[in-house]
Amino acid sequence: MFKRVLIANRGEIAVRVIRACQELGVETVAVYSTADADSLHVQLADRAVCVGPAKAAESYLDQMAILTAAVESGCDAVHPGYGFLSENDEFADLCAKCGLTFIGPTGDMIRKMGNKSAARALMKASGVPVVPGSDGPVADAGAALALAEEVGWPVLLKASAGGGGRGMRRVDAPEDLERLFHEAKSEAEACFGNGELYLEKLILSPRHIEFQILADQRGNVIHLGERDCSIQRKNQKLVEESPSKALDPALRERMGAAAVAAAKAAGYVNAGTVEFVLAADGTFCFIEMNTRVQVEHPVTEMVSGLDLVKEQLRVAAGLPLSLTQDQVRLTGHALECRINAEDFRHGFRPCPGKTEFLHLPGGPGVRVDTMLYNGYEVSPYYDSLVAKVIVHAPTRLEAIRRMRRCLSELIVEGYPTTADFAHLLLYHPDFVRGRYDTGFLTQHMDELLAWDRGEAPRPAVEEG
Repeated sequence: MFKRVLIANRGEIAVRVIRACQELGVETVAVYSTADADSLHVQLADRAVCVGPAKAAESYLDQMAILTAAVESGCDAVHPGYGFLSENDEFADLCAKCGLTFIGPTGDMIRKMGNKSAARALMKASGVPVVPGSDGPVADAGAALALAEEVGWPVLLKASAGGGGRGMRRVDAPEDLERLFHEAKSEAEACFGNGELYLEKLILSPRHIEFQILADQRGNVIHLGERDCSIQRKNQKLVEESPSKALDPALRERMGAAAVAAAKAAGYVNAGTVEFVLAADGTFCFIEMNTRVQVEHPVTEMVSGLDLVKEQLRVAAGLPLSLTQDQVRLTGHALECRINAEDFRHGFRPCPGKTEFLHLPGGPGVRVDTMLYNGYEVSPYYDSLVAKVIVHAPTRLEAIRRMRRCLSELIVEGYPTTADFAHLLLYHPDFVRGRYDTGFLTQHMDELLAWDRGEAPRPAVEEG
């Protein structure tokens, strides 16, 4: 096992990785920007190094600054978390050149799978069903327009190096494509340091189903079941759960087998997520593979009893997976609500500010991943995610009731959050009965806001 690991990230995921390292007896080095000098991950790590000013491009995306911090602090490995440099093949290559283990796949694997357009081409060649679209990156807006006319409108422009909905735009008509192409390209360059885009036919209102993959250096590949991430707003996931009500055992087995086949086709190593769109008729298509730990990984941890970050560390250190596929036991139901510093009553406007008071929920089957503490200043420079509330219970209904209780207990004073929005959602009859897809919020947002304003009664849900 490693002696000392640098965490090339911030916020709740940096805290999450530090805790896993501590439990394995591994020392940690945090990096931080000047805006994050008082952040929790800086306080919890054994050592912290400032790598630049507030702007991510000058700190958390500064590869040389982070590598210098890792080498000079005597680290033997780097954990990238999610976002920032986590799917940057160049950074993974540079870690290796500096004698550092990148806790994730190699640069070559990221080029195969982390680069979304390259992954599509590989899956297509390997027989895994893919959504119609480009075989690789599109060179410019003109090429994107020609392909969109071929596959049919609407289409999605997506960042090849992207994730989390960044660098993604829906295009409904030809006259909008050039503008949205440049918007997506600029956002991708700012978020990932790579403006490459690819194009897909937009499958309207599917379920978004992803399978968690683990693979070691000895050729062992397993999956840990699915997560349903269909509750989204502008391609940003808000609620995730496992298992999905949309899958029966036979479909789950087929999709899991396809996910494992996808990982094996790439010779994949470490943790990853294979994402599919699932149509109402049960057909599914590969859309991308995320070559990193996901924001929603706690959902899988709750149903599997496995610590995914520790498994990442084990695999990167050359150790085998701690279990085989036939030893995987998925029990109960898990649900995660992302809590963002946003005002959902005004278009989910980001609302950074000082955390004047904080109270976190607890009790059986409850977990909260956060970097918040009383007095913590939420920065305007980074993503608005401030906490994740995760629950586990024997049944889906019990998990929903437990989450309602937790969101009622959660208190964050100083700025608006999306906790009240998530609480409203958990009472919607269609959500309670599992009847939702990626178009759910587009269809029901006005209804949820009317409940919030007291203009319409919240229905008494017949649960069961």
